[in-house]
Amino acid sequence: MSPGDPGFVPPFCPHPDCRFHTCAVGWRYRRHGHFARRCEPRVIPRFRCSHCRHTFSSQTFSPTYWLRRPELLEPLFFRSLACSGFRQIAREFAVAPTTVLGQVARLGRHCLLFQHQHRPRTPLAEPLVVDGFESFEFSQYHPIHLHLAVGARSHFFYAFTDSELRRKGRMTARQQRRRAALERRFGRPDPRAIERDVAELLRLVLPEPHYLRLFTDEHPAYPRALRRLHGWSFEHRRTRSTVPRTPRNPLFPVNLLDLLIRHNGAHHKRETIAFAKRRQSALERLAVLQVWRNFVKRFSERHGGPTPAMRLGLTSRPLTVTEVLRARRFPSRVVLPARLARYYWRDVPTRRIPNARRLRLKRAA
Repeated sequence: MSPGDPGFVPPFCPHPDCRFHTCAVGWRYRRHGHFARRCEPRVIPRFRCSHCRHTFSSQTFSPTYWLRRPELLEPLFFRSLACSGFRQIAREFAVAPTTVLGQVARLGRHCLLFQHQHRPRTPLAEPLVVDGFESFEFSQYHPIHLHLAVGARSHFFYAFTDSELRRKGRMTARQQRRRAALERRFGRPDPRAIERDVAELLRLVLPEPHYLRLFTDEHPAYPRALRRLHGWSFEHRRTRSTVPRTPRNPLFPVNLLDLLIRHNGAHHKRETIAFAKRRQSALERLAVLQVWRNFVKRFSERHGGPTPAMRLGLTSRPLTVTEVLRARRFPSRVVLPARLARYYWRDVPTRRIPNARRLRLKRAA
């Protein structure tokens, strides 16, 4: 039963300090009046926990908790995947761009928790395909590398991590001087970031030592990343980047995901003014795409087919966005790995924005 239903029954105490927050066995509560609001549902019932004595409402269990424009959350899920910039979306809904930015960030946090709660619990039963997706934050002097892990048969998007890169490629003398000046002022990215973060990516997919068949391209950092994983055993197959990107290519699952990311995100276009000002924002939008790709979108636009989650037996049918956003996810009830917790709490820094806003709410949403 969703929080908006008239007969809503709270499933647990939402206060993190209550002992019935994580387990509701034996929990009791009482009705504690109601309050009215302008949007539907207009009457919101309130409750009081009989143990910790804290009060809450049915809206506490909704992903639109404390939003002034709750009706925008579901449309923004789709708009964030429609290759639209935040200002374009804001003009459509006649709101401030910061409203769009804040709600998409909330969607990203919700999807991080949703994905982790519904991930496969059994050991990996298929080969894994890993590749990197390059974009940039703030300016082209700050490229980033998004590391993606995809199932070879199911196309399930298992996990992602990120790395800062140093600007490379052909540059004019003026651009080289500019890069040097920025590095003196803001520091230089770790040259070992890719191997470190690819190893972290594999730990997200396989928390315990395991045998894994792995397909990658010939990036020199990948073998070094595998050597960081003590106890794991790998059958590592590498494919040249010059091989045609057809379905016969072993890297096709991740190449297709690269295509979807660039096709659905305005901030990842090759030449755009909608680029991400913060890497954190790009990661939150990637989390939304991850849930959409795994649980909502059918395998093929033209031929349909099951979703990647259905291929793994995680769901019996495609989920709707309404179902994904039906209930609020509490970070105090979902134990995220350290890397994902860093994404959730907005702790990913951008060198050019030293005092970027982080999430420090006591009851985050």
